[in-house]
Amino acid sequence: MGNHRSTPEDQLRALAAGQAAILEALAEMQVSAFERSNLDEETYLLVRLAALVATDAGAVAYRTHLPGPGYATISAAKVLATFAAIAPVVGSARVLSAASELTSAGLLRIDR
Repeated sequence: MGNHRSTPEDQLRALAAGQAAILEALAEMQVSAFERSNLDEETYLLVRLAALVATDAGAVAYRTHLPGPGYATISAAKVLATFAAIAPVVGSARVLSAASELTSAGLLRIDR
């Protein structure tokens, strides 16, 4: 396919998979947001985690807004503590969904 322009459908599929060019702009916004927040990195990540849970985000959103391997990570204990703190506000269904989405995103490893 010699056409360099993708269809809107192609662009939506790429965005849903976390592969769209728009993600570069989102990454730049994230760097700016961290700097403006004046929070330490761990607190910043925990706040973002809470926001993702509150919005019932999907795995691609977790991959986009939380760092993966090779970056600062949130310990499983801190994830559980955050879930315990926000569950009365967002509900148990959102917390359970978040645990599943974090695992699907490859950001939370659950060994059996």
